[in-house]
Amino acid sequence: MKRRKVSNMLGLAVLAALCEQSMHPYEIATVLRRRGKEGDLKIKWGSFYTVVGNLEKHGFIEAVENVRNGARPERTVYRITEAGQAELEDWIAELLGTPDPEPTRFHTGLSVMLAIGPDLVDQRLRSRVDELERMIDDRVAALEKMRAELSRLFLVESEYQLAMWRAEAEWIRGLRAELASGAISGVEEWRRYRETGELPDMTAFVKNADEMTAFVKNEGE
Repeated sequence: MKRRKVSNMLGLAVLAALCEQSMHPYEIATVLRRRGKEGDLKIKWGSFYTVVGNLEKHGFIEAVENVRNGARPERTVYRITEAGQAELEDWIAELLGTPDPEPTRFHTGLSVMLAIGPDLVDQRLRSRVDELERMIDDRVAALEKMRAELSRLFLVESEYQLAMWRAEAEWIRGLRAELASGAISGVEEWRRYRETGELPDMTAFVKNADEMTAFVKNEGE
């Protein structure tokens, strides 16, 4: 994957906005807010003008005129350049077509959850589901409002995020149920270890004891 001169996702959003028409930065920010991009791109507005400046520095956008509206300060109107259009199209194609192999924070947490014990894991997973449900409700309400103003073409990313949150919440509910019922082998050994500090018989965690024996032997060599 190539290293981009402007890798900030806010830069991508600015290019996408200017792809539609020339605008000054305040107009760009207004468009991004109206379309709910703050939640999709984790926009840090404090760096907005820096990002615009970097895009201009690298030749992806260019100033076309300065405008003044009444007593307001003069504003610079920008348009996307041919280089910026090419960068935008290449960047979008990469994002859509290339899966991101980087583990999420949640993925990482799952990978080491045995270190804190099943009861605390269940507590934190329940808390996560509660927060996901709040986020889902907020996104549903926001989508209903935006659908009254915008074509669905501008909202598919919010629909995708909503679907991912719902799928995650459902998966977590299933995991909690399996941990509680003992459908996943090794839960009691895990709990006992956290309560007593005594290392469990590791064969409780694998289906093939011979493979586990070989694994332990290799780890000790």
